[in-house]
Amino acid sequence: MKLLGSLTSPYVRKARVVLAEKKIEYALVLDIPWAADTKVPQFNPLGKVPVLLFDDGSTLYDSRVIVEYLDTVSPNNRLIPGSGRQRIMVKRWEALGDGVCDAAAAAFLEAKRPAEQQSAAWIDRQQGKILAGLQVMADDLGEQPWCHGSAFSLADIAVGCALGYLAFRYPNIGWHEQYPNLARLYAKLIQRPSFADTIPHD
Repeated sequence: MKLLGSLTSPYVRKARVVLAEKKIEYALVLDIPWAADTKVPQFNPLGKVPVLLFDDGSTLYDSRVIVEYLDTVSPNNRLIPGSGRQRIMVKRWEALGDGVCDAAAAAFLEAKRPAEQQSAAWIDRQQGKILAGLQVMADDLGEQPWCHGSAFSLADIAVGCALGYLAFRYPNIGWHEQYPNLARLYAKLIQRPSFADTIPHD
Protein backbone atom coordinates (compact mmCIF):
# COMPACT_ATOMS: atom_id res chain seq x y z
CA MET A 1 0.00 0.00 0.00
CA LYS A 2 1.24 3.48 -0.89
CA LEU A 3 0.21 6.98 0.09
CA LEU A 4 0.62 9.65 -2.54
CA GLY A 5 1.08 13.14 -1.17
CA SER A 6 3.24 16.09 -0.18
CA LEU A 7 5.04 17.01 3.03
CA THR A 8 3.14 20.28 3.39
CA SER A 9 -0.47 19.12 3.06
CA PRO A 10 -2.39 18.90 6.36
CA TYR A 11 -4.71 16.33 4.77
CA VAL A 12 -1.76 14.11 3.90
CA ARG A 13 -0.48 14.57 7.42
CA LYS A 14 -3.84 13.46 8.81
CA ALA A 15 -3.64 10.23 6.81
CA ARG A 16 0.00 9.68 7.83
CA VAL A 17 -0.83 10.18 11.51
CA VAL A 18 -3.67 7.66 11.27
CA LEU A 19 -1.42 5.16 9.47
CA ALA A 20 1.17 5.54 12.23
CA GLU A 21 -1.35 5.29 15.06
CA LYS A 22 -2.88 2.18 13.49
CA LYS A 23 0.61 0.71 12.89
CA ILE A 24 -0.14 0.08 9.21
CA GLU A 25 2.85 -0.31 6.93
CA TYR A 26 2.93 1.78 3.77
CA ALA A 27 5.26 3.64 1.44
CA LEU A 28 5.04 7.42 1.10
CA VAL A 29 5.29 8.58 -2.51
CA LEU A 30 6.02 12.29 -2.68
CA ASP A 31 4.14 14.28 -5.30
CA ILE A 32 3.18 17.95 -5.33
CA PRO A 33 -0.16 18.48 -7.13
CA TRP A 34 0.91 21.94 -8.33
CA ALA A 35 4.10 20.70 -9.98
CA ALA A 36 4.19 20.56 -13.78
CA ASP A 37 5.18 16.88 -13.71
CA THR A 38 2.65 15.78 -11.07
CA LYS A 39 1.13 12.34 -11.49
CA VAL A 40 -1.67 12.96 -9.00
CA PRO A 41 -4.43 13.38 -11.64
CA GLN A 42 -3.65 9.86 -12.88
CA PHE A 43 -4.88 8.54 -9.55
CA ASN A 44 -7.38 11.19 -8.43
CA PRO A 45 -9.34 13.03 -11.15
CA LEU A 46 -9.70 15.97 -8.76
CA GLY A 47 -5.93 16.40 -8.65
CA LYS A 48 -5.76 16.43 -4.87
CA VAL A 49 -3.74 14.60 -2.25
CA PRO A 50 -3.68 12.33 -0.34
CA VAL A 51 -4.40 9.32 -2.52
CA LEU A 52 -4.18 5.80 -1.12
CA LEU A 53 -2.85 3.37 -3.72
CA PHE A 54 -3.60 -0.33 -3.33
CA ASP A 55 -1.48 -3.13 -4.74
CA ASP A 56 -4.28 -4.13 -7.12
CA GLY A 57 -4.22 -0.68 -8.73
CA SER A 58 -7.36 0.67 -7.07
CA THR A 59 -7.32 3.98 -5.21
CA LEU A 60 -9.01 5.92 -2.45
CA TYR A 61 -9.01 9.69 -2.27
CA ASP A 62 -10.14 12.44 0.06
CA SER A 63 -8.54 12.25 3.46
CA ARG A 64 -11.87 11.69 5.23
CA VAL A 65 -12.56 8.58 3.16
CA ILE A 66 -9.00 7.33 3.57
CA VAL A 67 -8.86 7.67 7.36
CA GLU A 68 -12.29 6.09 7.79
CA TYR A 69 -11.12 3.10 5.75
CA LEU A 70 -7.84 2.86 7.66
CA ASP A 71 -9.67 2.80 10.98
CA THR A 72 -11.51 -0.35 9.84
CA VAL A 73 -8.40 -2.16 8.59
CA SER A 74 -7.08 -2.96 12.04
CA PRO A 75 -9.05 -3.30 15.28
CA ASN A 76 -6.28 -1.76 17.39
CA ASN A 77 -6.38 1.87 18.49
CA ARG A 78 -9.83 2.67 17.15
CA LEU A 79 -9.99 6.37 16.32
CA ILE A 80 -13.64 6.71 15.25
CA PRO A 81 -16.55 5.44 17.38
CA GLY A 82 -18.56 2.74 15.67
CA SER A 83 -21.93 4.42 15.50
CA GLY A 84 -24.37 6.91 16.95
CA ARG A 85 -23.86 10.38 18.34
CA GLN A 86 -20.31 9.68 19.52
CA ARG A 87 -19.24 8.88 15.97
CA ILE A 88 -20.95 11.95 14.55
CA MET A 89 -19.34 14.26 17.11
CA VAL A 90 -15.86 12.98 16.20
CA LYS A 91 -16.67 13.49 12.52
CA ARG A 92 -17.89 17.00 13.36
CA TRP A 93 -14.50 17.78 14.88
CA GLU A 94 -12.89 16.41 11.73
CA ALA A 95 -15.07 18.67 9.58
CA LEU A 96 -14.05 21.66 11.70
CA GLY A 97 -10.35 20.85 11.46
CA ASP A 98 -10.56 20.22 7.73
CA GLY A 99 -12.57 23.41 7.25
CA VAL A 100 -9.88 25.50 8.92
CA CYS A 101 -7.32 23.83 6.65
CA ASP A 102 -9.51 24.52 3.60
CA ALA A 103 -9.66 28.22 4.44
CA ALA A 104 -5.95 28.43 5.26
CA ALA A 105 -4.95 26.70 2.03
CA ALA A 106 -7.31 28.87 -0.03
CA ALA A 107 -5.88 32.08 1.44
CA PHE A 108 -2.31 30.86 1.00
CA LEU A 109 -2.84 29.99 -2.67
CA GLU A 110 -4.62 33.27 -3.37
CA ALA A 111 -1.71 35.18 -1.86
CA LYS A 112 0.68 33.36 -4.23
CA ARG A 113 -1.06 34.71 -7.32
CA PRO A 114 0.30 37.83 -9.05
CA ALA A 115 -0.50 40.89 -6.92
CA GLU A 116 -2.78 42.43 -9.54
CA GLN A 117 -4.87 39.24 -9.68
CA GLN A 118 -5.29 38.74 -5.93
CA SER A 119 -8.56 39.38 -4.16
CA ALA A 120 -8.04 40.97 -0.75
CA ALA A 121 -11.71 40.39 0.02
CA TRP A 122 -11.32 36.66 -0.68
CA ILE A 123 -8.25 36.41 1.55
CA ASP A 124 -10.02 38.32 4.34
CA ARG A 125 -13.01 35.99 4.05
CA GLN A 126 -10.83 32.91 4.41
CA GLN A 127 -8.93 34.40 7.33
CA GLY A 128 -12.25 35.12 9.00
CA LYS A 129 -13.13 31.44 8.69
CA ILE A 130 -9.81 30.48 10.25
CA LEU A 131 -10.34 32.77 13.24
CA ALA A 132 -13.94 31.64 13.71
CA GLY A 133 -12.86 28.00 13.51
CA LEU A 134 -10.14 28.51 16.12
CA GLN A 135 -12.63 30.14 18.46
CA VAL A 136 -15.05 27.23 18.20
CA MET A 137 -12.21 24.72 18.66
CA ALA A 138 -11.12 26.48 21.83
CA ASP A 139 -14.67 26.86 23.14
CA ASP A 140 -15.60 23.25 22.48
CA LEU A 141 -12.34 21.87 23.88
CA GLY A 142 -12.61 23.88 27.08
CA GLU A 143 -10.58 22.23 29.81
CA GLN A 144 -11.02 18.70 28.49
CA PRO A 145 -7.85 16.66 27.94
CA TRP A 146 -9.04 15.57 24.47
CA CYS A 147 -11.38 17.01 21.88
CA HIS A 148 -13.98 14.30 22.34
CA GLY A 149 -14.48 11.96 25.24
CA SER A 150 -11.70 10.74 27.49
CA ALA A 151 -9.30 9.37 24.89
CA PHE A 152 -7.27 10.34 21.82
CA SER A 153 -9.30 10.08 18.61
CA LEU A 154 -9.59 11.29 15.04
CA ALA A 155 -11.01 14.51 16.48
CA ASP A 156 -7.62 15.32 18.00
CA ILE A 157 -5.79 14.29 14.84
CA ALA A 158 -7.88 16.61 12.66
CA VAL A 159 -7.53 19.54 15.05
CA GLY A 160 -3.81 18.88 15.54
CA CYS A 161 -3.20 18.83 11.78
CA ALA A 162 -5.09 22.11 11.40
CA LEU A 163 -3.11 23.76 14.19
CA GLY A 164 0.14 22.44 12.78
CA TYR A 165 -0.69 23.80 9.33
CA LEU A 166 -1.45 27.22 10.78
CA ALA A 167 1.83 27.19 12.70
CA PHE A 168 3.57 26.34 9.42
CA ARG A 169 1.86 28.76 7.03
CA TYR A 170 0.52 31.47 9.35
CA PRO A 171 2.79 31.85 12.39
CA ASN A 172 1.58 35.43 12.77
CA ILE A 173 -1.90 34.31 13.79
CA GLY A 174 -0.60 33.53 17.26
CA TRP A 175 -3.21 30.98 18.28
CA HIS A 176 -0.81 29.63 20.94
CA GLU A 177 -1.10 32.82 22.95
CA GLN A 178 -4.79 33.48 22.35
CA TYR A 179 -5.94 29.93 23.02
CA PRO A 180 -3.75 28.30 25.67
CA ASN A 181 -5.98 25.22 25.79
CA LEU A 182 -5.30 24.57 22.09
CA ALA A 183 -1.60 25.16 22.72
CA ARG A 184 -1.65 22.57 25.51
CA LEU A 185 -3.42 20.08 23.26
CA TYR A 186 -0.93 20.56 20.44
CA ALA A 187 2.03 20.31 22.82
CA LYS A 188 0.63 16.96 23.98
CA LEU A 189 0.03 15.76 20.43
CA ILE A 190 3.49 16.67 19.19
CA GLN A 191 4.95 14.33 21.79
CA ARG A 192 3.40 11.41 19.89
CA PRO A 193 5.74 9.98 17.23
CA SER A 194 2.88 10.09 14.70
CA PHE A 195 2.80 13.88 14.98
CA ALA A 196 6.48 14.53 15.62
CA ASP A 197 7.45 12.59 12.49
CA THR A 198 4.99 14.42 10.22
CA ILE A 199 5.60 18.11 10.98
CA PRO A 200 4.97 19.95 7.68
CA HIS A 201 7.95 21.45 5.88
CA ASP A 202 8.88 22.59 2.39
